[in-house]
Amino acid sequence: MGFRFRRSARLGPLRFNFAKGGLSSISVGGRGASFNIPVTRGGGARTTLGLPGTGLSWSVDHGSAAQAPAAARQPGLGPAAGLPNSRRLRAGQLSALKQDLFALLQRQLFSTGSAGQQLWELGLVSRLLADGSLGARATGLLAVIETPEALEGYLLRAQGQDDAKRRAQRCIEAVQEASRLAAARGWLD
Repeated sequence: MGFRFRRSARLGPLRFNFAKGGLSSISVGGRGASFNIPVTRGGGARTTLGLPGTGLSWSVDHGSAAQAPAAARQPGLGPAAGLPNSRRLRAGQLSALKQDLFALLQRQLFSTGSAGQQLWELGLVSRLLADGSLGARATGLLAVIETPEALEGYLLRAQGQDDAKRRAQRCIEAVQEASRLAAARGWLD
């Protein structure tokens, strides 16, 4: 079990709570009843009522991402506005996010007439991987997009929202690198 360190400062009735990255939230109230407004953490404001000394408390989240309309939670490659924190994604939400990222990448990178489509149709990624002159980093990067199945499998192995977005970004980089390498060899128009 790891150690946690919490730092806070009081200014009148307000308590400013700090985390590693700076100011994380502002609280009003004290023992038994408090109202917490997040600054950097995901979710909405939270009211907590408790019985001091017993360890019993009751919290209500106000305006959390779980209550946001479904349209606000649609994933994309841009900022994750409206998406819940990756620690709070339920299994179904994470699966839907990964499937949506896969569909989006296929539409954006491998659409008809794109360089990505030529990479797959002509088997250029496999040809590049068979070329012994590529370094380990380039080989690992290109292996991610060798086939549609490889791309989908890579995205579906993501362990959380942030991991899924990193993997999607890596797929974009792989298509760019494969296109650059294939064009340098004269394989792409």
